[in-house]
Amino acid sequence: MATRQQSFDQDRPADQRRRELLEAADRVVLRDGPKASMNAIAAEAGITKPILYRHFGDKGGLYRALAKRHTDALLDSLRAALDAPAGRRERVEATLDTYLAAIETRPQVYRFLMHPAENSDRPDPGGPETGFDVGRHSAPLLRRLGEELARVIHDRVELGPDGERLARVWGHGIVGMMHAAGDWWLGERPCSRAELVNSLADLLWGRLAAVADRAGGPGF
Repeated sequence: MATRQQSFDQDRPADQRRRELLEAADRVVLRDGPKASMNAIAAEAGITKPILYRHFGDKGGLYRALAKRHTDALLDSLRAALDAPAGRRERVEATLDTYLAAIETRPQVYRFLMHPAENSDRPDPGGPETGFDVGRHSAPLLRRLGEELARVIHDRVELGPDGERLARVWGHGIVGMMHAAGDWWLGERPCSRAELVNSLADLLWGRLAAVADRAGGPGF
């Protein structure tokens, strides 16, 4: 094992080693959800926890790296939905569906990112994980989604002289709505995804439908 661990740290570029560790962490999260432990992730990667800590510091550092990885991918998908060659209502629905499809397809990843594990306040023996709280770390992830969506809205919709502020209100409001409604829906499944998308789009559609496109812009 020592030879394998030494090879892991010395024979690969740092970015490749980090990517391999995140891929191992993803596999464990897909299996264990929010209860994924550093012990299990190290075992999946074929290393010991000290090597894992060397790359991420603690479970919070690993969580932030995984959150960035999944948030980047989700934002790319949301931008693609918003920029698709379709009508405005269709793009709103596609954006909502993209988010809901992401949490439906990988519910364990979603729960790891958004919900603290039942035993998250217990230290993982042999490492600095005491007091890790996924809930405390998920708020910055939602804020980032809100800010990114606000930029997209501001770039594509003419909102008048106070447009930047209003875009931020809408961006964070839409993300909050998607998160709260999606969390409830994922837990209870009271309707189909398509029915939820249509209902949420109806809620958003009031003022958004009346906003004029920015002259010369790509049009939202």
